[in-house]
Amino acid sequence: MKIKFNWGTGIVIAFGLFMTFILYFVVEVQSNSKYDNDLVVEEYYKHDARFGEEMQRSQNAQNLAQKPTIVLTSEGAEIRFPATFVPNKIKGMVSLYRPSNKKFDFEIPISISESTLLIPKKSLIDGRWDINMEWQYEGKAYLTKEIIYIR
Repeated sequence: MKIKFNWGTGIVIAFGLFMTFILYFVVEVQSNSKYDNDLVVEEYYKHDARFGEEMQRSQNAQNLAQKPTIVLTSEGAEIRFPATFVPNKIKGMVSLYRPSNKKFDFEIPISISESTLLIPKKSLIDGRWDINMEWQYEGKAYLTKEIIYIR
């Protein structure tokens, strides 16, 4: 039996090889842990539902005469709250997100007796960190977002 090879046969073979090539990469990306395809925010629908109140807290922080600042020191990242605030009345949470790998994400509660909160350098690996500070002072909620780079 002789198989005749013409343009039609060539196109079918080319499509078959192309589909096999694409399917190989789909399986490789889905099964290999090297290609992390996690969401940046878990439960993002709930996160989006709170967007309005998040905007209000951000606006509250923008309206402050003195805003919290993050200063990188040899000891780590130091969050400096406004000097006009009584430190032990500031409550909340500082969330540190590592965009490249969520395994390094962590949170630190804000419970301070001075106007600064230190995040130790040993907790921060080199690279980009997204810092969200959700805090309250005298019943008013604030949200401050910053990006820092550790070297």
